[in-house]
Amino acid sequence: MAPLSSQLLIQRGRPKSDRLGRIRSLDLSGLQLRPEHLDPKLLCRLTLLQELDLSDNQLDTLPASLGLPHLRTLHCANNQLGDVTILGQFPLLEELSLEGNPFLTVSDHLKISFLLPKLRKVNGKEVSSTSQLESLSRELASRVSAYWEKFVATLSPEEEPEKARAEFVRSAIREVRYGPESLSEFTQWRVRMISEELVTSRGIPVPKADSPKRPVGTRAAQETKARLGSSKRQDSAPLSSPCPTKRARTSPLAEMESNPRGTGDKQPAVKLEPLHFLQCHSRNNSPRDLETQLWACAFEPAWDEGTSRDTSQTVATCGGEAVCVIDCQTGIVLHKYKVPGEEFFSVAWTALTAVTQLGHKKRWNVLAAAGLRGLVRLLDVRAGFCCGVIRAHKKAIATLCFSPTHETHLFTASYDKRIILWDIGIPTDDFEFQASQLLTLDSTSIPLRLCPVASCPDTYLLAGCEGGCCCWDVQLERPQKRRACEVEFTFPEGSEASGRRVDGLAFVNEDVVASKGSCLGTICLWSWSQTWAGRGRQASVPVVVLARLQWSSTELAYFSLSTCPGEGIVLCGDEEGNVWIYDVQQLLSQRPPQQAAPQAPTQILKWPQPWALEQMVTKTMVNTVVASPSLTYLTALTDSNIVAIWKRQ
Repeated sequence: MAPLSSQLLIQRGRPKSDRLGRIRSLDLSGLQLRPEHLDPKLLCRLTLLQELDLSDNQLDTLPASLGLPHLRTLHCANNQLGDVTILGQFPLLEELSLEGNPFLTVSDHLKISFLLPKLRKVNGKEVSSTSQLESLSRELASRVSAYWEKFVATLSPEEEPEKARAEFVRSAIREVRYGPESLSEFTQWRVRMISEELVTSRGIPVPKADSPKRPVGTRAAQETKARLGSSKRQDSAPLSSPCPTKRARTSPLAEMESNPRGTGDKQPAVKLEPLHFLQCHSRNNSPRDLETQLWACAFEPAWDEGTSRDTSQTVATCGGEAVCVIDCQTGIVLHKYKVPGEEFFSVAWTALTAVTQLGHKKRWNVLAAAGLRGLVRLLDVRAGFCCGVIRAHKKAIATLCFSPTHETHLFTASYDKRIILWDIGIPTDDFEFQASQLLTLDSTSIPLRLCPVASCPDTYLLAGCEGGCCCWDVQLERPQKRRACEVEFTFPEGSEASGRRVDGLAFVNEDVVASKGSCLGTICLWSWSQTWAGRGRQASVPVVVLARLQWSSTELAYFSLSTCPGEGIVLCGDEEGNVWIYDVQQLLSQRPPQQAAPQAPTQILKWPQPWALEQMVTKTMVNTVVASPSLTYLTALTDSNIVAIWKRQ
């Protein structure tokens, strides 16, 4: 693309005129424009321009001074913008389009609302209320003010004002924290602005008595935790969330029961406190919808490279026609993706590395969601849109699972009794996925849970099925692209147990598997390596049981267990609303002889009875429990449309 010319602007401008100063609307879409092509000296001649379309170009930023004082509408869809602060040069902007810029985050959308006070529409939708943004800014101002007082008290008379000013701004950005991790970029940005305004207006040093006056309605600066009060009720979603309302509850009534039937040598119970009880999947956001079934949840990989996955506090949940992305610390629904007529059964995360046309590498967390319609939807939750759909199966998809070693490899398991391995690929320049099918695995019954073998995930895949536990060889080097089950694992509870449903399956470490469903009232821990070593050429192999864990004796099915491999923890809900927690670390390290009686849980996390939702829910089933890798947060889903979140103390 050659630099823009006056002739091109006149040709694409409206109304038709031979003078740039008369153009009110200009279409520069689809010209492969880069930032250097937008010459401010030329564009500043568009003194009456009110609408500018820059969609479908290659812009990762805009020049700092375009000189468009009357601009009201700006279209920048389908570009590669990575920052929005440059839009502050258009203070009169009323409509803005940013769809298809996959590297913009929740923080960027908050910045837009702060920078453009006259903005009415974003991506064709009315801008939500700014009350939460104002509350967040007030709280940050309060905390910066409190930090200012402490900082000034430490200054010596010899301190150079300019040096002290710079140090205050740097330390405030580092020390002042508030809100969810997903908004940390925005909060640091606002802290910098507030700090710079503060030192400019007050100077350095300042006596304590001259500390700036706090805005009306600011919370106490001494507050140290961003937590909803035990009786607080939130009826509005965050600014960045597409859904207009939600209900959140925190309850002081949750109880813990440590070592309920344990012995003296049990590990100390993990201490968990209840944070939030949410109804974010309700039809029409109705608090009386207690029937929408929730099915699955998964924690997002940590965003920053080099950061432990243990720090993740964002969880995706699915149920009914919606997928929600929730910040566990605050209980805020960051995003809500809805498909009328769909019922989502499963979600799974992967972390991709995308390279832009300008050669920039971007970390990109993608959420896969699937369910009743047999479609896999690939969601960019930070940008808030679906960037790909895979027509995976003709029947409903029961569960999803990404490969732990190949970020683009996705397993889908369907009610058509097939498991398919897909390569979703790295997105194109237009950030669209082009998936390809790699393998088809046939099952004799419906697969319910998928689990790549921890020690060799590129070689074998385990699946808990309606008819038992099966294993497939998934090596891509083999020529066969359609394969039958290679091995079926049986459990020694008696002949009547063979072929029973396995509805819980997860690795506790690289060797030990936890499975549930083959025998009532127990969770089985068995060794993959020892079982596989004794296989020989058999198609049916008994598992080598290491231990049994006592669980509910219910005959109800589909209570999904999960594990925290780094912590040696196994978790499972039950029909009474309890969460059974087992610390098996000592068992795994010592490998004692199998005991005759199943081992009791380390603790049982009790569901509040009744909990405070207009007294309507007095009993609920916890069918899914998932914890962050270090058990910092625990999320439980129920059959009565409730998402419960606990935090480790």
